[in-house]
Amino acid sequence: MENDKIKNKMQLKYSGKLMRHWYWCVVVVLLLLVLTAVVLYINTLAGVIVGGFTIILYLTIIGIYLYYRPRVLSELLDFAAQYSGVERTLLKDMSIPYGLVQTDGRILRMNDRLAEMTGKKKDYHKNITSIFPQINSAHFPLDQEDRIVDIDYDGKKYRVTMRRISLEEVVQGSDAVELLNGECCAIAMSFLDTTELSWYMQENYEQTAVVGLLYVDNYDEVMESVEDVRRSMLEALVDRRITKYICSADGLIKKLEKDKYLLVINRKGLDQLEDDRFTVLEDVKTVNIGNSIAATVSIGIGLNNGGYAQNFEAARVAMEMALARGGDQAVVKDKDKMAFFGGKTQHSEKNTRVRARVKAQALREMIAAREQVIVMGHKNTDIDSLGACVGVCRAAMQADKPAYIVLGDLNSSIRSWVSMLKEKDESYAKVFITHEQAIEMTNQNTVVVVVDANRPSIAECEEILYLTRTIVVLDHHRQTTEKIENASLSYIEPSASSACEMISEILQYYDDGIKLKPYEADTIYAGIIIDTNNFVAKTGMRTFEAAAFLRRYGADVTRVRKAFRNDMETYKARAEAVRHAEAFMGCYAISVCPSEGLESPNVVGAQAANELLNIIGVKASFVLTDYNGKIFISARSIDEVNVQIIMERLGGGGHMNIAGAQLTGTDLDGARQKLKEVLTQMTKEGAI
Repeated sequence: MENDKIKNKMQLKYSGKLMRHWYWCVVVVLLLLVLTAVVLYINTLAGVIVGGFTIILYLTIIGIYLYYRPRVLSELLDFAAQYSGVERTLLKDMSIPYGLVQTDGRILRMNDRLAEMTGKKKDYHKNITSIFPQINSAHFPLDQEDRIVDIDYDGKKYRVTMRRISLEEVVQGSDAVELLNGECCAIAMSFLDTTELSWYMQENYEQTAVVGLLYVDNYDEVMESVEDVRRSMLEALVDRRITKYICSADGLIKKLEKDKYLLVINRKGLDQLEDDRFTVLEDVKTVNIGNSIAATVSIGIGLNNGGYAQNFEAARVAMEMALARGGDQAVVKDKDKMAFFGGKTQHSEKNTRVRARVKAQALREMIAAREQVIVMGHKNTDIDSLGACVGVCRAAMQADKPAYIVLGDLNSSIRSWVSMLKEKDESYAKVFITHEQAIEMTNQNTVVVVVDANRPSIAECEEILYLTRTIVVLDHHRQTTEKIENASLSYIEPSASSACEMISEILQYYDDGIKLKPYEADTIYAGIIIDTNNFVAKTGMRTFEAAAFLRRYGADVTRVRKAFRNDMETYKARAEAVRHAEAFMGCYAISVCPSEGLESPNVVGAQAANELLNIIGVKASFVLTDYNGKIFISARSIDEVNVQIIMERLGGGGHMNIAGAQLTGTDLDGARQKLKEVLTQMTKEGAI
């Protein structure tokens, strides 16, 4: 590479009459050498003296040649540029600093303004890097396209425009200079002072208006948890924390309702809030004057969407996203991009069932108005997804509507349950359909219900979402920027433990005469068992009420437990993953689940991740599995770490305690390293 650079470097030499001038110098030196030899023959001492002077003269000529060569060539190239007299004068006296350098960086010419700016003489011929360290030959354009470099010099900002100019025709027609090799060209540089412009641009950026909304998520619940005489004081303290925080960033805030605020802030203030990661989210929780429930807030901010009205609409969309993800977080919508902050705490369970009752009635009306119902979960269907599908099918059957469940390849976690349903009820043999059948059957009179997923890319059969106008989404995972568009009914409840819990609540309000079969109740109950890890993780009062509802219809704990038993190979693989777990940063357990000989190694990996939480000091566990050309990551935690926001950094999702991601284009070692980098980065940011 270095040889190529040297080879392509422009090399010039003197020619014509100018070269003959140097030849005469050589002739004079040769004659002096002859004279020295003659004198030395006559007298040794005199010969030595004459020889010394001859050597000094020779060295002086060589020094003069090397010293003046670039200066002479500079003058020749300046002449060769073929500017008219007026053009040369304009360039010399131009108010913009301008210079000409060789392709190796050596300065050929500087106009008066550039010499004045740098404090160098116009005959300064060292490398451009000696003046501007931020510019070197690597920045020079390789073709006729201009290249722009922004630099700082002497406390000012300059935009340097570089253009490659060819001098081959001029040099070839010259009698004084001859091209030896390489390309005969130079780099023309102009320096534009952008100090004032940069200041105005920065000022314009910092003063850009930003509109936001701030809601107190659980205002009613918090006020009910404190004595009547203290409610006004609690409200005032929360209001003061919020107002003081926004005002500290030079923002304006106006209270719209008892639990809603409108805020206006500039971009500089927003950057300040983002840098401290919206500490008001945690500050509000510390307000306690006897309230048993801590207040939480959600923030939605819109910017760069046009005018104030467009930014306000973007803030409203951001707020909807924050609430759909469980609240207690800030969402910043910058055009089509969304940034998330906070969301580190467990979502508070809502005691009211008004929302579930409203959604149940809406679902009933939609099913009654359509000819058939097609239900699907997410890819690699698990028992929570299957149980929720079974619950929706029972609701459709209650309305005398044909219902179908879309399934892909059966994995070990649901195969036995599907077989059991077909054995117990012959009608289920027709309920389960393939992707191809679902696409063929779906039309505008079909209700497509998506359970345990809210992203089209992970739905079991994404194609049917675009074949109907009636889509229902029932999920307990926090929503991301990717969502199912144009859903007629969307019920996303991140505080729910599982999709089966949500379906159980909906069934209670769907129809008073609804009757679940025992095997259907077992399947739905099994979904709750799996997602709560036997009622250990993310279990609330409504979880137990849903379980009690299923028990009334014949769900049997013993049958479910037997159905969950594993074979010996699966148990050994899970134990192997636990045995080789690595403690990263002292609190994160990371391991790899072997996939050899296992039908569904990603399911075993999830089980191993649950097991690792039983180790003292482990805040979160991550188990990686190589399966079907992808690296599956199962993430689990109890209450200290939100694994969902970690998996989102890796392109996945989930909710606070249970999440996952799928990585492609990497191996286990690469995936493990990427996971560690994310954990390290998020810890530094204070995001986890």
